[in-house]
Amino acid sequence: MKTCPTTWSRHRIPLLCVIALATLMAACAATPLPPSESLAAATNAIASAEQAGARHYAGAELEEARSQLVLAEQAVTEEAMIEAERLAHQSRVAAELALARTESAKAVEINREMERGADALDVEMRRQGEQK
Repeated sequence: MKTCPTTWSRHRIPLLCVIALATLMAACAATPLPPSESLAAATNAIASAEQAGARHYAGAELEEARSQLVLAEQAVTEEAMIEAERLAHQSRVAAELALARTESAKAVEINREMERGADALDVEMRRQGEQK
């Protein structure tokens, strides 16, 4: 039984298109895009923590956030995008922790200052009462 050359041609073109499409999809899947949004979120979280004074109140957490961000940026240059995404996320979380600890420490300081003020006022009221 002979195969008709036109039948083979008709099947060969779609087959080549399918192979080309599969190759293109594999190439795209092999190199994911850099995690730009995650890197930006980590950078912004670090900046917020620094502005709040985290260097003073949560220096270790802030340093951890910075080092994770540096590692994430290195992973991007090495085209390890999944690792870069993970590191950027860890950096953002560490920066948010630094910010939370900073805000907590500041609130504790304010509370202590208010207590000292109330104690001083109480002492002054007693002294005024004794003079009358």
